[in-house]
Amino acid sequence: MKIALAQLNYHVGNFENNTKHIIENISLAKQKGADIVVFAELAICGYPARDFLEYTDFILLCENAAQEIAKHCVDIACIVGLPIKNPLIEGKDLYNAAYFIADGKIQNIVKKALLPTYDVFDEYRYFEPNTKFECVNYRGKKIALTICEDLWNINDNPLYVSCPMDELIKESPDVMINIAASPFNYRHDEDRIQVLADNAKKYKLPLFYVNQVGAQTEIIFDGGSLVFDETGEVKAEMKYFEEDLQVFDLDEIQNVKNKYPAPERASDISQIHDGLILGIQDYFKKSGFSKAVLGLSGGIDSAIVCALACRALGAENVMAVLMPSKYSSDHSVKDALDLVKNIGCKHEIIEIKEAANAFDNMLAKPFTGLAQNLTEENIQARCRGIILMAMSNKFGYILLNTSNKSECAVGYGTLYGDMCGAIGVIGDVYKTQIFEMARYINRDSEIIPENTIVKPPSAELRPDQKDSDSLPDYDILDKILFQHIEMQKGSKAIIAQGFDEALVKRILKMVNLAEFKRYQTPPILRVSPKAFGMGRRMPIVGKYMD
Repeated sequence: MKIALAQLNYHVGNFENNTKHIIENISLAKQKGADIVVFAELAICGYPARDFLEYTDFILLCENAAQEIAKHCVDIACIVGLPIKNPLIEGKDLYNAAYFIADGKIQNIVKKALLPTYDVFDEYRYFEPNTKFECVNYRGKKIALTICEDLWNINDNPLYVSCPMDELIKESPDVMINIAASPFNYRHDEDRIQVLADNAKKYKLPLFYVNQVGAQTEIIFDGGSLVFDETGEVKAEMKYFEEDLQVFDLDEIQNVKNKYPAPERASDISQIHDGLILGIQDYFKKSGFSKAVLGLSGGIDSAIVCALACRALGAENVMAVLMPSKYSSDHSVKDALDLVKNIGCKHEIIEIKEAANAFDNMLAKPFTGLAQNLTEENIQARCRGIILMAMSNKFGYILLNTSNKSECAVGYGTLYGDMCGAIGVIGDVYKTQIFEMARYINRDSEIIPENTIVKPPSAELRPDQKDSDSLPDYDILDKILFQHIEMQKGSKAIIAQGFDEALVKRILKMVNLAEFKRYQTPPILRVSPKAFGMGRRMPIVGKYMD
């Protein structure tokens, strides 16, 4: 039996394009001699569809698309994911399901049993868990078909009380097939491989796993579909961050060595870089946009975002706006212009001194007798925000936010100023990782100017300002933030690792107090195991960590 894995980029709610793309790949798989072609979890509607799933018409369109796809499944079978109605009045209204289609008809329906409701997942909000399990029979082979999370209850700390494969294995299947929508983070690929390998070893069956690729707003899917033999050895690993279709012979998977060599493992920074480019591309393409604008300060954060945007959209579609203040250094303007020269994007220079002075004059009376402080710094940042939004409105640019994760964590940014934007490009990338990415981008030639990388970070909103005036050293700050955010450690546990007690408590308090700011920031492209946004839900007025 030859099994094709179709790793495609879907668009939530775009039934016409999703259906067309699936049908095209059914034809391609047939041309390549496949007996079965396998598509991803909820492929027909796109994942995650969120509250679209609450609309009856949306579910009807999914079913109509499936019926159209079925017409093309002649001399080839396909497995495709979609939401379906729960016929019983008890329980949730829908199932997360997979259709097994052959001979132009839906032959089997498999429903997902284990519904993740953590981090970015919220499936129990919509779906009823399956409780009945049966293999699919096709061309003399018995297939144990499961959906994503159904294979993840295999570790030492199981999240669920049941395991679908424990039921399916009783029917003595010949092969496991798992369809997934498994979001990217730079640590997830190795975890994913280990979990799937453990399944193959435990049940002593070859395993075919297909993941989707592409980005849906802030969630990025990296592909990396996999094939394992019955010993848990990776026999094939498909492309990352790209669409791919490959056909595998079940007998060769079990009996032939090195038939499908796996690619070399990519570094964390390489994965983050490629994920962010895909995230930018899909945000623009799927939203119907093509041109971006950003504020280019001469600092490393905006330089990285500019470089990523130019690679994602083409330099001709990126407008960098330099907005020097009376405190901006000459080298900042030069560094920004050097980047523009290296990268070839469009640019404008719009000084904010006149606007900031106008606000100072307007506020002179109510501020009489009060010393300048953070208020005047924030006014400058908001002047820049007004300019960028004006450029967006006038020319149809989409504003890219350039705040990094370290800044977002501790609230080192100005609401309605440097924190505005339509999409947060690097809001899930710590400052220390930003420096690594600059070196990665410059691996073949200098794109990010060297002075941008080596100079002390500064917002340049007051004379001789440095980030270090307000924040701990980034090397220490990021380590503490990682323990608190990604590892979900409290102050006692972090202090026990050897960090200074006063510093830990200060940083965690900053994180807690900045929650109100993060609620008002744009969606942030998710590249870490715990990103700000829908995967980290904290109360604004909570006192824990104060």
